[in-house]
Amino acid sequence: QVQLVESGGGLVQPGGSLRLSCAASGFTFSTYAMSWYRQAPGKERELVARISSSGTTTNYADSVKGRFAISRDNAKNTVYLQMNSLEPEDTAVYYCNAKVLKTWTWYDYWGQGTQVTVSS
Repeated sequence: QVQLVESGGGLVQPGGSLRLSCAASGFTFSTYAMSWYRQAPGKERELVARISSSGTTTNYADSVKGRFAISRDNAKNTVYLQMNSLEPEDTAVYYCNAKVLKTWTWYDYWGQGTQVTVSS
């Protein structure tokens, strides 16, 4: 059974930093790309960052480029999102995502989400 468990959210002042973690289980973590999404109140869920299975390729939304960094530790089955220079506009629930192939069908798996609030 695929499970994704996020942690590390919280309340932070503008300009501050947070590191989110997502612990994965139930699939061969090292063979799949992983992503972080976020959803702010009243807005659609949006892709924040993505990392290839090996960790050598990363992609970011324009709004977070230069401030956020996605990384992974395949030995720990964990993906991270380091968030620096946080802005109030970064306030959202952040979700870990894995797209996993099972019996020739791709499935989307999501964690429960972790709240990030940027406010003074």
